[in-house]
Amino acid sequence: FTLLLALVFVLAGMARVQGLSASDVVRVRLGLPLLLWRFVGVVELTGALGLVVGVIAVPELAVAAAVGFVLLMVGAVAVHLRAGDLRPGAVPPTVLGLLSGLDAWLVQAFVG
Repeated sequence: FTLLLALVFVLAGMARVQGLSASDVVRVRLGLPLLLWRFVGVVELTGALGLVVGVIAVPELAVAAAVGFVLLMVGAVAVHLRAGDLRPGAVPPTVLGLLSGLDAWLVQAFVG
């Protein structure tokens, strides 16, 4: 489960860092500067690495990364709501935030 979640965040982070057109359309719709968008991509990539390393070697790191993703997704939902992008825009970060919370609990309960 953790590795699939990490893969989702790697794909999202790469799209932001590389400036893929579909990602850029969302950035413009939300009114975010390019530098912030790319920074979020780097955060997603770093967090995904934390999930993977954490689940393999240091469970506390995986839990911390998953909780970080919960917080990041709360921020993402807030940005979508501020931009009036409730549906479908706020749905993916809501789902990813919930899945990240579930992942933190699963790692804590079964790995850590």
